[in-house]
Amino acid sequence: MTVLALGELLLRLKSPGYERLLQSGRLEATFGGAEANVVSSLAADGIATAFASAVPVGSLGDAALSELRRFGVDVSRVLRVPGRLGVYYLEAGVGHRPARVIYDRERSTMATVDPDDFDWTRLLEGVRWLHVSGITPAISASAAQVARDAVRAAHRAGIIVSVDFNHRAMLWQWGASPTEVMPSILEYASVGIAGREDIQSMLGMRLPASTSGREPDLDAFAALSRAVLDRFPRMDMQAITIRESETASRNGWSALLGTRDATYRSRRWEIVDMVDRIGAGDAFSAGLIQALLGTGGKASQRALEFATAASCLKHTVPGDVNRVRAFEVDALLDGEASGRVQR
Repeated sequence: MTVLALGELLLRLKSPGYERLLQSGRLEATFGGAEANVVSSLAADGIATAFASAVPVGSLGDAALSELRRFGVDVSRVLRVPGRLGVYYLEAGVGHRPARVIYDRERSTMATVDPDDFDWTRLLEGVRWLHVSGITPAISASAAQVARDAVRAAHRAGIIVSVDFNHRAMLWQWGASPTEVMPSILEYASVGIAGREDIQSMLGMRLPASTSGREPDLDAFAALSRAVLDRFPRMDMQAITIRESETASRNGWSALLGTRDATYRSRRWEIVDMVDRIGAGDAFSAGLIQALLGTGGKASQRALEFATAASCLKHTVPGDVNRVRAFEVDALLDGEASGRVQR
């Protein structure tokens, strides 16, 4: 059975190291995208995955799909249409200078695709789990409809649906607000995943003041996860990742997983000498999906710890995709990873 992700595949152009954008006139080209990052990470660990999207005909589209194939992702569900590939530019943060992202995604193939071009009865054949994020509905009205159609069809087929809220304020430019769109997608979710501010931005739910401090109140986050579950009766669990940003190079990282019967809280990781935080949330999503697949979809302390540790390790890996394997995550959790050379 396959984990299918729906989203936009992007060209990532990054300035070398910690240079300012265009400081040296050189950019490092790779490919990524939130949902593609999730299935790439899972596929690299031997889990059957597939990707659904609209990617342009031509050499850039070919190269982007080749990157997914290299990880082992099935791309047979990707539509090839005339148009352009979305792009994002990245300037890495360091110290007290934050990272900077510039999007160039307007009129991309995924933003302009006709929702009727996706045959969800066919695309969901053999699928056990569908993963989407709040980024897809942010890019256009048609992409939002694609996401709605996908989660609705998956729910009818009895497929587990995970939704990463993934609020990107700069992308919501097509006329609707996240609070108008996201509830129609989340109502079909089995698993919700959100950063600490995403719930307020995407659902308009007020955050307790104690969730926004340097030392957040985990009881307040637990109450927030229960409030989301109360709003969406089909949802089985809501995860909240908690990033405490001291500088661009030093963060605290932890998470909470709330169900209708219990609340699980991860250990807090101190992340220092950060290499690349882009894709860390996607690594959490992939880790949580991987762990839940192993438990038959049941939440557990180990599932949350695995997801949080996988995301912690992603901060050490350049690029969008987490290239850390499950045995390395287990080693970190079991105290067998110390930073010493492994021979």
